[in-house]
Amino acid sequence: MIVGNEKDVPAVELQGEGLKNVAKKVLLSPREGWQGYVLRLFELGEEGYTPRHRHVWPHINFVLRGKGALYLEDREYELEAGAYAFVPGDAEHQFKNKGKETFALICIVPEEGEK
Repeated sequence: MIVGNEKDVPAVELQGEGLKNVAKKVLLSPREGWQGYVLRLFELGEEGYTPRHRHVWPHINFVLRGKGALYLEDREYELEAGAYAFVPGDAEHQFKNKGKETFALICIVPEEGEK
């Protein structure tokens, strides 16, 4: 059993092409006993974005705070706290912060998606 608080998990600032102001926290994974899946928290700072990309695994997202957008297969969806999205495998997608405060979202992927 694991009970925790995301405030106690250190954030890893992501670096790379197509990334700006993105931090990730891995909250639960096979390491903590959740076999097959990984629960992650992404925080996009002001003007932050993830790369526009695709991969074979799907993921589930839930917005905790802030305002942002999800580009998904040639369409952009406005997101705010309480919004959720299912991104199918092989779908081109990207998240962007559209506000001044941090845009934070939960992302659940199969274990293969956390490399």
